[in-house]
Amino acid sequence: MIGTYAAALAVCGAALAIGQATIALCGVRKWSWLSPAVGLALLCAICWATVRLPGDGAISAGLVLALTVAAAGFLRGRLEAGGEALRTGLPVALAALAAASLPFLVEGHFGILGTGFNPDMSQHLLATARLADGAESQLLSQGYPLGPHAVVVALNAGLGISLVQGFSGLTAAVAVLAPLTALAAFADQPPLRRTAAALLVGLPYLVASYFAQGAFKETIQALLVLAFVLALRESSRNPAWRELPLRFVPAALLAVGSVYVYSFPGLIWLAGTAAIWAVAELAWARYDPAAGGVGVGVPGRAPTTGPAGAFVLTLLVFAVCALPELGRMIDFQQFETFNPNGPGLGNLFGQLSPFEALGIWPSGDFRVAPGDGAVPAFAYYVGAALGAALLVYGLIACWRRRESAILAGALAAAGVYAAARVGGTPYTAAKALEVAALLVPLAILRAALPAGTGVGRLSNDIDRKVAPQRWRLALVWSAAAYLAAAGACSLLAFANAPVGPTSYSPALTGLRPLIADGSTLVLAPEQLLAEEQGERYIAWELRGGRVCIEAESDADVVPPPGVRFVVTTARGAQPPFPGFELRRVAAPYLLWERRRDAAGRDPCPLIAERQARQGP
Repeated sequence: MIGTYAAALAVCGAALAIGQATIALCGVRKWSWLSPAVGLALLCAICWATVRLPGDGAISAGLVLALTVAAAGFLRGRLEAGGEALRTGLPVALAALAAASLPFLVEGHFGILGTGFNPDMSQHLLATARLADGAESQLLSQGYPLGPHAVVVALNAGLGISLVQGFSGLTAAVAVLAPLTALAAFADQPPLRRTAAALLVGLPYLVASYFAQGAFKETIQALLVLAFVLALRESSRNPAWRELPLRFVPAALLAVGSVYVYSFPGLIWLAGTAAIWAVAELAWARYDPAAGGVGVGVPGRAPTTGPAGAFVLTLLVFAVCALPELGRMIDFQQFETFNPNGPGLGNLFGQLSPFEALGIWPSGDFRVAPGDGAVPAFAYYVGAALGAALLVYGLIACWRRRESAILAGALAAAGVYAAARVGGTPYTAAKALEVAALLVPLAILRAALPAGTGVGRLSNDIDRKVAPQRWRLALVWSAAAYLAAAGACSLLAFANAPVGPTSYSPALTGLRPLIADGSTLVLAPEQLLAEEQGERYIAWELRGGRVCIEAESDADVVPPPGVRFVVTTARGAQPPFPGFELRRVAAPYLLWERRRDAAGRDPCPLIAERQARQGP
């Protein structure tokens, strides 16, 4: 518990300080809620750039600490509205952390998120361990983006926590940083409404579901896409930003972070959003110059740097920071995920319904179709109808109010999902749907919630003229119902997240030096292997040796010649097979060694070979 929360606090603190200092260097003196995402993007880039230097991650940890302290010192006396930001963000952060803690609370212990849903963490742990040791791995050689893994290595070196705790802490930190970033869209809302909206936009149902299966890359990418949309929104709608020569640099740094988290596929959402947004802004500026746009700046005042100069500066920053990863991005295009015959369904049961992105899906397992769980199918369709109606209104309102960034993000995400659905696999389509899931409640709530503190006030005079009072009140109540229903579904996904394996113990790691010289047979509980993905995690703990893993029900079978060690659970001091004696107790495991070597070839594969065959 201490390690997980220490890791989450370290990531959040470093991201907030470094991100805000970076935005301040761009010329923004007031606190910006883009800082959590910008800071996390920089953390992934900085740690990846330094993690392979000598020291097993110590240089990365030291550099992040130094930058965090320097950022805090730089902001001292320069930051405006810091106290207000603390009062606004603290309840959001605490509520988000409470939601992210639900899986551990329900399961009654801390451990590996997503066991039983997704076995990928075993491969991530293996790649991270080899990254810390400066060694090659399958993921590294394939160009797989390892920015988050480098952050975990730095946490391991700086805090002395395990890699499992590091990944759990990083995943929990993302669950906190996403709602904090969403606050940038709801500055005009009163406290309670602002907090609820930010939590739902940052932690919608599909994002909570991916959190539940330990999918940290997808949740980080969804956060970066959300922040990119809001960064474009700030640059065109916030008067404090529109005059700045570096007003697009935060968006460029978010794109850099996406490269180190998701490689070149992450740029598809961002490039599509930027293109649609630029076209819309230029069109509106041309036909209504008083409304502003990328080429106008603050009405009545020329921007210090025009849009062309600002874009050139932005592209230069992106190129300098992302160019070192170009070769690995080229290698990554051969990864199996991009093969239509590759991952296929993955851990899914079939194609996910696009209605899940609307946020109202009353099932603890996002893979379940309507009616296949405890809730009747009718409830799914009612929730989908409410969400769809509000989304249509939200998109229309975004167009009418010239919320070009939100509209562009939603259209780009819809296009990426459509392309993945038609030309990809259910596995890739599901990832595209998860990334889009944050933009759906953003469009809904930005349009449906009344602005300011007055009940029934909408965000501009056009809405007052178009919508009668009774329709505005109906919209407010519909938004409240959506908040309640979608929020309950997100909490259900968090509460249903498996943590484990329940009988898993890192004590196996201590046996690695003893079994390195011979093949080892591990007899594990059948439930651990069949229901909790235990084979992957046993393989992770005993990496580097020759290991066979079988269920305890096979204990009456004599180990074949060549097996020197047998690992069992603690069931007494009697040897499981004739000819073996107790060598070591590592509760809840016992290590038995054959008294006399049995001639024969080593029958068990190297863990590295096993992992290569299974794939990530």
